[in-house]
Order: sequence, then structure tokens, then C-alpha cells
Amino acid sequence: MIGLEHYLIVSALLFSLGMMGVILRRNLIVIYMGLELMLNAANLALVAFSRFNNSMDGQVMVFFVITVAAAEVAVGLALIVALYRKRQSTEVEDLTSLKL
Repeated sequence: MIGLEHYLIVSALLFSLGMMGVILRRNLIVIYMGLELMLNAANLALVAFSRFNNSMDGQVMVFFVITVAAAEVAVGLALIVALYRKRQSTEVEDLTSLKL
């Protein structure tokens, strides 16, 4: 049987991979994917705790988090596309000034 520890280990690994993507990469799209991976790792941990405590509260919360994340993806990718159209680059180093 798969225990709670297994889910938490997978969640921690996914969160660590997302954190490495955010810290080590300089491409906005990869950074954004890392942030989404970290959010999904937190969702996995929340569902695991909810499942092993026989409660639906965590699963309902994850449903709302996924709904908000979908809106976040739409807004975030729209911003990245707008920056790419202005600067012709998605590298973080190219976005040093606040002036578009």
C-alpha cells in the first residue's frame, strides 16, 4: 500500500524541481513552468493529507486552487507574450528596465 510518506516525498521532489527551475533558469517561460510545478506539488500534498485524514476539505480547496491557477496561467502567459512582442526575448536579463 502506498502511504502518506510516499505522496509527500513525490510532492517534495516536484517542489524541489520547480524551485530549481525558478532559481537556475533565466527564461521567463521556464520560470513560469517552475512556479506552476511548485503550485501543483503543494496541491498534491494537500490532497494526500486530505485523503489520509478522510476529509474532503483539502480536495475541495485544491479544486479552487486549480481554478485560480487556470486564470493565473492565462494572465501570466499573456504578459509573457506581450513582453516578447515588445522586446523579442523571454530572457530575464533583457528585462532590466521598467520602460517598455
